[in-house]
Amino acid sequence: MPYTLEQLNQAPPSEAALMLDGLYEHSPWIAEQALAQRPFASLAALKLAMVRVLDAAGREAQLKLIRAHPELAGKAMVAQTLTAESTNEQNTAGLTQCTPEEFAHIQQLNADYNAKFGWPFILAVRGPRGTGLNKAQIIAAFERRLHGHPDFERAECLRNIHRIVEIRLNDKFGAEPTLGHLVWDWHEHLAQYSEPGYAERGELTVTYLTDAHRACAASIAQTMREVGCDEVHIDAVGNVVGRYHAATPGAPCLLTGSHYDTVRNGGKYDGRLGIYVPLACVRELHRAGQRLPFGLEVVAFAEEEGQRYKATFLASGALVGGFNPAWLDQTDVDGVTMRQAMQAAGLPGTLDAIAAIQRDPARYLGFVEVHIEQGPVLNELNLPLGVVTSINGSVRLVGEVVGTASHAGTTPMARRADAACAVAELMLYVEQRARRDGDSVGTVGQLQVPNGSINVVPGRCTFTLDLRAPTNAQRDALLADMRAELEAICQRRGVRHTLEETMRASAAPSDPAWQARWERAVQALGLPVFHLPRGAGHDAMKLHDLMPQAMLFVRGENSGISHNPLESTTSEDMELAVRAFQHLLHQVAGA
Repeated sequence: MPYTLEQLNQAPPSEAALMLDGLYEHSPWIAEQALAQRPFASLAALKLAMVRVLDAAGREAQLKLIRAHPELAGKAMVAQTLTAESTNEQNTAGLTQCTPEEFAHIQQLNADYNAKFGWPFILAVRGPRGTGLNKAQIIAAFERRLHGHPDFERAECLRNIHRIVEIRLNDKFGAEPTLGHLVWDWHEHLAQYSEPGYAERGELTVTYLTDAHRACAASIAQTMREVGCDEVHIDAVGNVVGRYHAATPGAPCLLTGSHYDTVRNGGKYDGRLGIYVPLACVRELHRAGQRLPFGLEVVAFAEEEGQRYKATFLASGALVGGFNPAWLDQTDVDGVTMRQAMQAAGLPGTLDAIAAIQRDPARYLGFVEVHIEQGPVLNELNLPLGVVTSINGSVRLVGEVVGTASHAGTTPMARRADAACAVAELMLYVEQRARRDGDSVGTVGQLQVPNGSINVVPGRCTFTLDLRAPTNAQRDALLADMRAELEAICQRRGVRHTLEETMRASAAPSDPAWQARWERAVQALGLPVFHLPRGAGHDAMKLHDLMPQAMLFVRGENSGISHNPLESTTSEDMELAVRAFQHLLHQVAGA
């Protein structure tokens, strides 16, 4: 029979220690020290307590723990001397059924890794859903991490150990993240839709109103119907809207959601997590036959990434009356206007239809959004959830510097009008200037020399700029200094430039009342409240113009990487996000 948290909290220390035996490989002291913090409000609180014990133990104790773990498909497995827990995990991943070639490859990786770092490679082979990584995924992780920095790899091994312990603890207590698995599976299903040229390589790319995008919209709409939304429709810009009615007709709604488009070769959770977490809550309300005193409106925003057209946030922007009429005449790389793309997707493609979807703030309580962090902070702190205090203001620009193309061999250095060198100088200035603020960031994400040649001084150079800061004033000061520096560089180098602003978003501080609701929801799970600002743009910053908003972040794996196929989170963390959202709903219902 599985243990219960009540049993653990009430048992004598020796019995409680036996309940937690085998969690950390040959290192019972971690659980034993954590038990001094009883009673635990939740398994999540117990997990975090053990993390903190190991954090405080110091480097040598941490290395001893890492070295207590067996190699994957290593000598201990061959000799059948693995612990029962490790045997189960390596069996689940199929490592006990390696071909001779796979076994030899893993053995070589083990040897190379040990030679470089001095400890065995640690990977939670049961994976983010707990059902097991396959051998190809394990080998790919092995090969990738073999090139890491030793300090990072030590921390990554510890994070994987904590993940292994999380799964083992769940097994002991019969804790199954059922709703987290559901949300995980929804993401996997949606990730089957990707655009030609990417899908064949197993890459995820879904840009505005392509066939893959429309398939995603249809899939999300179907899920909305299945979980019990009372109304489901696709609006004039391609947003998928699901409404779960209030107990009383005409009551105001809580608005939530996020985007379902992706960057090219992106991850599965950016945006989409903020759609499926609230839909899991709708499912549970519907299954219980429960209505709230307010409606819940979930919007899967059609566009946030600005990949096909230079019209970032067009979907959430339309809800606040921020759709730019000029966007309809923009063309993509194939010369298709946005209006044509809309009409091909069965949308009206008219300003009147788009204006009609603007929301009346009097009918809404506010906007909340759940999002994967897209950064390393929660991952490094081993915290599953974080409460957002504000979203940075940002501005994006597209620029071009024009000089003179000339022969690389016959043009003296002092006589050149090198467009690329001018942009390179600007790049270094942006890096230095943003660092001076401490919390501003500046990025030249694209840099091209059109029709460049190895033996020609660049006559043209195109580039993009992305500038972000916690306040509008700080962002604007950064932008002004950058413009002035570009002007000075071009004058000094005898080149000319153009610079077009393509997107501007105001800083969006979280509404204090809604932020406090997220804080109480996190505390109710037995977790500490951790605050962090947000450097990336989100649909919440557009809704901020119309109604109060606040966001909850969910930890990402693999150092929190995002806009990358390695973007990931676990069923357990998604389960906690669903539970936090449910708690927020109950708070609002009881207010």
